[in-house]
Amino acid sequence: MSETPTNTLQYRFDGPEDAPVLILGPSLGTTWHMWDRQIPELTQQWRVFRFDLPGHGGAPAYPAGSVGDLAERLLATLDGLGVQRFGYAGCALGGALGIELALRYPERIASLALIAASPRFGTADEFRQRGVIVRTNGLDPIARTSPDRWFTTGFAAAQPAITEWAVQMVRTTDPGCYIAACEALASFDVRPRLAGVAVPTLVLVGSDDQVTGPAEARTLVAGIPDARLAVVPGASHLVPVEQPAAVTDLLVRHFSTAWQTGFDATGQIAIPAVPVKPVLAATPQPAPVAAIAPAVVVAQPTGRPDPYDAGIKVRREVLGDAHVDGELAQADEFSGDFQEFITRYAWGEIWDRPGLDRRSRSCVSLTALVAGGHLDELAFHTRAALRNGLTPDEIKEVLLQVAVYCGAPAANSAFKVAQQVIREETTPQE
Repeated sequence: MSETPTNTLQYRFDGPEDAPVLILGPSLGTTWHMWDRQIPELTQQWRVFRFDLPGHGGAPAYPAGSVGDLAERLLATLDGLGVQRFGYAGCALGGALGIELALRYPERIASLALIAASPRFGTADEFRQRGVIVRTNGLDPIARTSPDRWFTTGFAAAQPAITEWAVQMVRTTDPGCYIAACEALASFDVRPRLAGVAVPTLVLVGSDDQVTGPAEARTLVAGIPDARLAVVPGASHLVPVEQPAAVTDLLVRHFSTAWQTGFDATGQIAIPAVPVKPVLAATPQPAPVAAIAPAVVVAQPTGRPDPYDAGIKVRREVLGDAHVDGELAQADEFSGDFQEFITRYAWGEIWDRPGLDRRSRSCVSLTALVAGGHLDELAFHTRAALRNGLTPDEIKEVLLQVAVYCGAPAANSAFKVAQQVIREETTPQE
């Protein structure tokens, strides 16, 4: 066990101290105990390092908003322990973390196993919607439906104790850290970068996984050079729990036979020094006048970068991919310039300014839309406010404040619109 500062992760070791280190990364909503049944066999050859995500399993609740942030925290933890090089196996979010490590720090990883993983997990909208539900209702709705996502129906029925363990594991997770992890998955997309994974890789998936199934696994195998695919029959998303023996056997075989060499004791690639050749000094000769080229003047960029790229990114994060894709799809020669205008100036110039956070900008936007009577836009900006972190109670307070300064009739119409949107967005899907 460990004491955990804000820039590291809660961890534990199992196995011989002098054995090579093998790291096991958990899925969203789980703890390191999801790997319990792999430990007896893996520790015969490796010193197994397990960790908890922030706010999971009693770990301190220091939210991490990106997979890259989690990678930095894991490496800071390992650096503090003197662990430079390791094998890594991760499930789902833990798999995303493994891909990130392989792309950014390939010299640290000897071998990689990606379990129930994907280069992109669903859509950003799906994970941000899940964050809205947790912020509004807590984790209980997510906890109650986790067994349906994680296990096959037969396993869940035959193993009620494990099913209840899964529910309680999610239920006791810190909601803020869970939401932050959803944001991390929402922004994770390494599809264009898979060819940069240059370590021996096993991609392992349950045949019945409905979350990140065989199709996503094949995308990984197609993109990662020389990656191998293993499909485990009769298993869903949390395949190390549902089929522990099969997963353990696959991991043992992979890490026993595909442990990349060529690194020195510090974890750096051993590159042989280039022989030094003697250099004879030549007597400098003045250059002929004709050989002296005129100086080339390099134009320096002026002004600010075009804010369109920042604008489309912010617009998608706030309003959702589905809404933005719909707006852009409807644009034609007549309205296309307007779509470009609002992306560049409303979203790139104003929404991307650092002076106010997005919660505050949502409060201002809701107020202005009610004052102007723009109820159609009020609907999708209410959705945006929920995604930006406002709770239904906070939106209610904004509209009550609006009633004082814009009038009861305007607020009455606004409450009807917002009430419908909040019901749609915060009702858990059973």
